Amino acid sequence: MGKKKTATKREWVDPNDAPELTDEWFDTADYYEGDKLVRRGRPKSVSPKKAVSLRLDPDVVAHYRKAGPGWQSRINETLRKVAKLKVRG
Repeated sequence: MGKKKTATKREWVDPNDAPELTDEWFDTADYYEGDKLVRRGRPKSVSPKKAVSLRLDPDVVAHYRKAGPGWQSRINETLRKVAKLKVRG
């Protein structure tokens, strides 16, 4: 029969060989509150938007786009008004 493997002792590591703890290093570190990992960035929406594919006439798209960024949100607002839906908040 073969010999059982035993756990090997960890080799000593010199603490002076550790990387320098810079602000950039901490910016990329995970943040925990107790045992729970705290996610960074924008919090998840309670009611996220739904991605759809919609075919619109070119002149309609041009009308909304010429007003600049946010044109898709403006189309959403217009559809909401026409459908007589309450504004989400």
